[in-house]
Amino acid sequence: MLPQGWISCLVAGSGLVWIVDMDASVLAAAESALDHVFSDRVLLERALTHASLAGTRAESNERMEFLGDAVLGLVVCESIYTRYPQMLEGEMTKIKSLAVARETCAAMAHGLGLPGMLAMGKGMQTGGELPMSLAAAALESVIAALYLDAGYDAVRRFLRPRVDPVIDKAAESRHQQNYKSFLQQYAQQNQLAQPQYRVLDEQGPDHAKCFKVAVEIGDRRFCACWGQAKKKAEQEAALAALRELGVLSETDGGEPRTAPPVVK
Repeated sequence: MLPQGWISCLVAGSGLVWIVDMDASVLAAAESALDHVFSDRVLLERALTHASLAGTRAESNERMEFLGDAVLGLVVCESIYTRYPQMLEGEMTKIKSLAVARETCAAMAHGLGLPGMLAMGKGMQTGGELPMSLAAAALESVIAALYLDAGYDAVRRFLRPRVDPVIDKAAESRHQQNYKSFLQQYAQQNQLAQPQYRVLDEQGPDHAKCFKVAVEIGDRRFCACWGQAKKKAEQEAALAALRELGVLSETDGGEPRTAPPVVK
């Protein structure tokens, strides 16, 4: 799948491979989203090329995703460390985990419009929303591109307005959106049975499977929820249980999915 503005052609070699060039309008849109004009636009093109469309995996965004993940983690750790000087390591680790989580990265990617700029092969087309993992990978890849093109300070200027609100919200919360851990603590404190998570259904292709999960405490089963990964579904189910138990309010933590998400 090529987003509007991409130009592609086939060349002969050991087999047929894609060579993908990005139209200037798509590059300009990506640069506008990142608020940075690239000196080396090849970095940006590679950051937005999925392995399913690249000539080789080394020419895709996978290596850049690896680097971008590390740079994102450094920015987040620095922010937590400087903004909360009295916070201890354990709490900082929990907040960092939330700020760099796949769900958080995917939400930032969608806010920037990156999924619509990502070039993928036909086998990745299933209709609907881009899988969370691919959206998150797109964000991490463009972070790497920005870092390689302009350095750490440019990445920090780009990321801090986006990650600091997530950090602050997590710091103010009792659970840092780790609802499974919070539910387990609640069960222990109230001498309840250990929460058990049951997969009730699964849908979608292998690369974008969704799961329906319910949590049980003793003989009580709580509302089942869907997620674009088993761990995500378990978190949604734990949130639903915490609400049913009256531990969290209906406005705390967003709205759990009770219907399967549409994935791409």
